[in-house]
Amino acid sequence: MRGSLYRKNLLTALLLAPATLWLVVFLVLPFVAIAIFSVGERAPEGGYKAALTFAQYANLPARATAFWNTMVLAPVGALACLLVAYPVAYYLALRAPQRWRLILLALIVIPFWTSLLMRTYAWMYILGGRGIPALLAYVGIEDLRLINTPGAVLLGIVYGYLPLMILPIYVSLERLDRRLLEASADLGATPLSTFIGVTLRLSLPGVMTGFSLVMILLLGEYLIPTLLGGGKVFFIGNALVDLFLQSRNWPFGSAIAITLVLVSVVVLIIANRISTRLSGARRVDLI
Repeated sequence: MRGSLYRKNLLTALLLAPATLWLVVFLVLPFVAIAIFSVGERAPEGGYKAALTFAQYANLPARATAFWNTMVLAPVGALACLLVAYPVAYYLALRAPQRWRLILLALIVIPFWTSLLMRTYAWMYILGGRGIPALLAYVGIEDLRLINTPGAVLLGIVYGYLPLMILPIYVSLERLDRRLLEASADLGATPLSTFIGVTLRLSLPGVMTGFSLVMILLLGEYLIPTLLGGGKVFFIGNALVDLFLQSRNWPFGSAIAITLVLVSVVVLIIANRISTRLSGARRVDLI
């Protein structure tokens, strides 16, 4: 009996070893290195100098604008994605004909087959002087600036991350027991009450999964603010690129990166608790 248990544990350990090694090498060790850098000092020629100081964390307000933009535009962008994604996912899961459902899902995923860089460049042209503003100028609406604004960044965020919001919500709605909707209607509930009390409530795990996924990715977003913000809308990702590659202030950049990781963990914890409390589920997997 003991030998059988030993062989079972050994087999489990062998199966988990590759994934564990991968996580240690590519996740844990880099995080430890960044944590060590964050309590160091900038070397005179740039980079890292060994030390033990928390001055880098005390200097975080120096990048307050990047933090503010990220903490505002990231949740707003995730919420905008949610408002657009939920009706789409609802239609796909509960209203779309079965024979068209797979085709419609493929159309949602197809943009991922193209580089985000190319798609963002396309939006630069659409929002630039030769795009929508040029068309509006023909009808008398002139001097309209769309590019290099927070609105352009939000538009790029919604376009770029919308599929990541649709798919988790679709999965939750697709698994919904239709008999619950019929029972709610039979008991005299209005369509709105049925939607709020049954459909929305049972799809909350998918909603929070999509919101958390998009939110966390937006916390480190770099490309969309750079191209559609034109250097006027800075995210934390832009600050990290500047500190590591241009200023070569690795300790300060590491302190910002550690702070960003902590914020991401807090977002996951809050989203998980909200989803669990509202849906009544005992456990909700966010990733």
